[in-house]
Amino acid sequence: MRVTCDIVGEDTRELDVDEAATYGDLLEAVGLSSHEASVLVDGSPVPEDRTVDSDSVRILRLIKGG
Repeated sequence: MRVTCDIVGEDTRELDVDEAATYGDLLEAVGLSSHEASVLVDGSPVPEDRTVDSDSVRILRLIKGG
């Protein structure tokens, strides 16, 4: 499955994930954790342990820097 990840304010990435991938796996694939960012589907946040069921998501970074 190919998923388009729009990282708000940064860039857009195309990821190939297997059918069992979770939204937490998407965060990990772009180098973020669930403590740093949230995944939004159709404008609403989704749990990190939910299986990916959308081909397009927005990733909103909650914290940046140190």
